[in-house]
Amino acid sequence: MIDASIPLVDLHRHLDGNISPETIWELSHKHNVALPVDSFEEFRPLTQIQDKTSDLMAFLAKLDWGVAALGDLDACYRVAYENMVDAKSGYLDYVELRFSPFFMSRAFNLPLEGLIEAVCDGVEAGVKETGVKANLIGILSRTFGVETCQKELDALLQFKDKFVALDLAGDEINYPAELFIPHFERARDAGWAISVHAGEADGPVSVWNAIKLLGATRIGHGVSAVQDKALIDYMREHEIVVESCPTSNYQTATVANLSEHPLPYFLQQGLLATLNTDDPGVSNIDLAYEYKVAHQVLGISKESLKQLQRNGVAASFLSQSEKEALFAAKLSNS
Repeated sequence: MIDASIPLVDLHRHLDGNISPETIWELSHKHNVALPVDSFEEFRPLTQIQDKTSDLMAFLAKLDWGVAALGDLDACYRVAYENMVDAKSGYLDYVELRFSPFFMSRAFNLPLEGLIEAVCDGVEAGVKETGVKANLIGILSRTFGVETCQKELDALLQFKDKFVALDLAGDEINYPAELFIPHFERARDAGWAISVHAGEADGPVSVWNAIKLLGATRIGHGVSAVQDKALIDYMREHEIVVESCPTSNYQTATVANLSEHPLPYFLQQGLLATLNTDDPGVSNIDLAYEYKVAHQVLGISKESLKQLQRNGVAASFLSQSEKEALFAAKLSNS
């Protein structure tokens, strides 16, 4: 399903949602985290979606097991490094890893600045070892409120050259975009691009606000955009990217049936749609699986799958020369 001559990229991948059950199990024991089961076989299903959950917040609760085991900065370094090893095993040429410092820190009250530094160092070490190119996106966890997001942003900006973009994730309904306008003004002033979770748990207005109020040029999920043709037209005309994650959207009950996912419609409408994994550790998938789903379940043609791959490179937060280098590397290896 994947064309070996086109770079394979994942633009919407949560580093803190991609911690292996084995690592969570080991770190939980190392840091004396109380677990409700006695064996790893019983533990694994707690950390991964078995079919689907009731809603987005139920899905996000699955991520809690991983971050609850982050007992020190070495653990944060480890999971960041392992994300790069996982990217290599998934045959990725480029990955954008996003994470929320507060979400990762809160179980053991780790210092935000130290945690960010550990994650950056872990990713850099993984890049050197694997040869997979990577960039980092900071996340503000809206679920924890405006003031906490301010602290996250302050910490992230201390490492502004290590990041290419800022994201807003979490409880989309109760913490709408308008609460975070000042945060994203600061992010844009710092030279960061903007990618915002929108249209996943809320309607098209959430997507409009992510674009108009926060300055998003990429929308995470954006499923509900299908309800507003004017929005679709605007996104096409202004080249607003959709970071589609079909399996995740089914597991969060954002779409009732996987076959109903709007990715084919986005492509038909000429949107710059991309295919991504979201939280591959929690969903127990890789990007190759997602391309298989796109073809076999969503009915996307092999030619359109190639377009999705190309879209991923085009939509990435890479310079034009870096994008060209990705293609050149594929050609030299083919």
